[in-house]
Amino acid sequence: MVIIGPGDDAGVYRYKNNLLVATVDVITPIVDDPYTFGAICAANSLSDIYAMGGTPLTALAILGFASCDFGPAVIKQLLKGAIDKLTEVRVSLIGGHSIEDNEFKFGFAVTGSVDKNRLLRVSEATSGDVLILTKPIGTGILTSAVKLNKTGGKALNKVFASMLKLNNTSSRAAVQAGSKAATDITGFGLLGHALNMAKSSGVNLVVFNDKVPLMNGVLDFIKAGVVPKGARKNLDFYSKDITFPNNFSKEEKLALFDPQTSGGLLIALPEKGLSRFDRIVKKKRMPYWIIGEVTKGKGKIIIK
Repeated sequence: MVIIGPGDDAGVYRYKNNLLVATVDVITPIVDDPYTFGAICAANSLSDIYAMGGTPLTALAILGFASCDFGPAVIKQLLKGAIDKLTEVRVSLIGGHSIEDNEFKFGFAVTGSVDKNRLLRVSEATSGDVLILTKPIGTGILTSAVKLNKTGGKALNKVFASMLKLNNTSSRAAVQAGSKAATDITGFGLLGHALNMAKSSGVNLVVFNDKVPLMNGVLDFIKAGVVPKGARKNLDFYSKDITFPNNFSKEEKLALFDPQTSGGLLIALPEKGLSRFDRIVKKKRMPYWIIGEVTKGKGKIIIK
């Protein structure tokens, strides 16, 4: 029986007394190093399971590449990076499929389990909840800057570190602290995914712009014209349901719509659970930011 179908971060299916949670995600290269790209792909694909409060168990690899351009050594490093990241949380790679493709792409179909009483859904945000973000925003802008040779070095290492960080601790903390709602921030940017939560839950989300963490250099690169097409498309598509302050710049808007790869979780958490959430994540030295609140409404976002 299907418990959760399309529209959430992953699907949930009841088989006898078990709830299975499943997702699939494929991305194109955002870094040159195959090992790092493989690890980022794995972290990115696992994130949807964590956004549902689940535990990933198995993964199937999906690979498209031009065999004339990429030899066995590259593919071996790609898979090694992915397997190392999956092994970090005891997820077993049990197979996969490859195709000849002019555009390199890689990802995973991931299956896991979830307790029905610990399920996180995009549609369960409740008025009075606080909004928590678990990773800073800016991977789309900064990886675009890398491709244009505008940045590198230490700045690049911080971007990689963010994308490689798994959302397992944040997910577990959210569940144990009483959250019922979460989503992971990926291609539609912070505001695109937040708007899906607002509409699905039938509430408004208030986002405090000065509390949203941006990676170093994000606004400067936007001002210099380094903006992924996805950020502009997100801005055009979602803005009608978002209220911005009168003095809010286009650069600030684009930052909040920046498409993320392996982004953090946006968690709607009852305020009474905040201290417990804080204790759990601090034990693991995981950062988080309180960026807003959930209010009564009809599926809108208000930026303050």
